[in-house]
Amino acid sequence: MSNWTIDDSTEHFQIKLWTGNATNRTIDLDENATMQPDFSWVKSRSNTYEPYLQNSTSGTSKYLRSHSSASEQNGTIVTYNSSGFGIGSGAENNTNNTTNVGWFWKANGGTTSSMTGGNINSVVQANQTAGFSIVTWSGNDATGQSVNHGLGTTPTFIMAKRTNGTADWYVYHRSLGNTKHMHLNNQNAVSTTSDWGNYGPDANSFYTNNTATCIDGQDYIGFCFADIQGYSKFDYYTGTGNADGPFVYCGFKPGLVIIRNSTNSGYLWWMLDSKRPGFNFTDQVLYTDGTYAEFDGSGHATNMGIDILSNGFKVKTANTAINNDGSNNIYMAWAENPFVSSEGVPTTAN
Repeated sequence: MSNWTIDDSTEHFQIKLWTGNATNRTIDLDENATMQPDFSWVKSRSNTYEPYLQNSTSGTSKYLRSHSSASEQNGTIVTYNSSGFGIGSGAENNTNNTTNVGWFWKANGGTTSSMTGGNINSVVQANQTAGFSIVTWSGNDATGQSVNHGLGTTPTFIMAKRTNGTADWYVYHRSLGNTKHMHLNNQNAVSTTSDWGNYGPDANSFYTNNTATCIDGQDYIGFCFADIQGYSKFDYYTGTGNADGPFVYCGFKPGLVIIRNSTNSGYLWWMLDSKRPGFNFTDQVLYTDGTYAEFDGSGHATNMGIDILSNGFKVKTANTAINNDGSNNIYMAWAENPFVSSEGVPTTAN
């Protein structure tokens, strides 16, 4: 059990629900009061507003959208402070009586480092304890260029996006391999283009392709994550087609789970978490690649959701988006709390 290094997941990742009231205000996170966010992903639950991503490296006066290939835009969704975030009276996700959710990660308090050890220089803000870094770089039109990520361990999930022009989000996931990628912003099938230069990431770097993540003179951002035992896991499971679907062991109680059918095209990226109403059966679905309001599967022939457990999650639907018989489904999971503490003591879970 000594490999469990994080006793309090909420020092590094938290989920917050709020209802809009159209007034300028500060909203505190619910758990660890010392977690200052560096990366936020915000979505309206009740409206078809866009899913907004901000980070403290680029600054909270700019944003990206996970469903869109558009470049980085000027504008503020939220601002970060030492115990949570601020939101303005005119913010879309503060419209009166709207319900909203935000997922927040800690990096390094906005402090970055210049990394010169790769083929391409990068600017990195890293939280090595939690296996998360924000990386920015400029392309040089070459394939197989190494970009330092600052994690000190091998990333298993990367979301990369060109910021100064229109381009899809490129997703690296270790279950897809070194020569394949998916797009976070659409329902396309896995691509076999070597967008990672045919090289897998290592403890120092990930690698680029000149047509996707290294176009000459273009600017990019990458959000890099690594498996941290008891806190985060990025893997896959194979669907059974049964309503009583697979159990997926994570080694912690998930706070947020993102799932995508990686065998077939035409499916959305599902986002499920432990905070939104519907907990076990957890069926309130939002999507990375859509502006849809929260959906519980009403009108569908099958249920839509999972059970979130103390040590993983259980698929509880035959819906082919996450449980098609024989299809692989990649997942990304971050902990609400670990299954055991760093001293090997089981933790309490709902």
